[in-house]
Amino acid sequence: MKLDLVAIAPPDFDVDVTLAYATDANLTGRPVYRNAECWLHREAAEKLATAVALARALGLRLRIFDALRPTEAQWALWNARPDPEFLADPRRGSPHSRGVAVDLTLLDAEGKELDMGTAFDAFTPLSHHARTDVPVEAQRNRLLLMGLMTSAGWDFYRNEWWHYQLFDARRYPLVSDADLPRPMM
Repeated sequence: MKLDLVAIAPPDFDVDVTLAYATDANLTGRPVYRNAECWLHREAAEKLATAVALARALGLRLRIFDALRPTEAQWALWNARPDPEFLADPRRGSPHSRGVAVDLTLLDAEGKELDMGTAFDAFTPLSHHARTDVPVEAQRNRLLLMGLMTSAGWDFYRNEWWHYQLFDARRYPLVSDADLPRPMM
């Protein structure tokens, strides 16, 4: 399959790009990405555009924490915390490393993140979908995000309220930093 990547950034995409792995506020404790580039495979970008439009109709925006994650970055995360409940083993490949996954949340009209019950990348069972032991407002917000994303054609990962990916992700090739139009690492 051809590598067909789209840059995810305003004005083409009305999203807030806040890549967690371009900062030290992530599970490694240091920036993983040197350049905060946000990429998705064209098919994922089209579904993201649909989700953006659905959210806009409700007065909401999407904040993206991660999208395409080069294979080298997947290894950096795995080496810092090899937890298969929350990270794909890089030997198998992650949907992120194929450019067909996105980690995100919802923002209200003032740009404030909606309460999801845990922070992004909180590697705890409380991050799983369908938890009834997080505040009711957070349960509603998770279901709202899931409704927007699944209506736009995305699949979800049951262990992470923030993670969505295309169905049949393994049919897309893995992407290394050298494959990108502008390197991230």
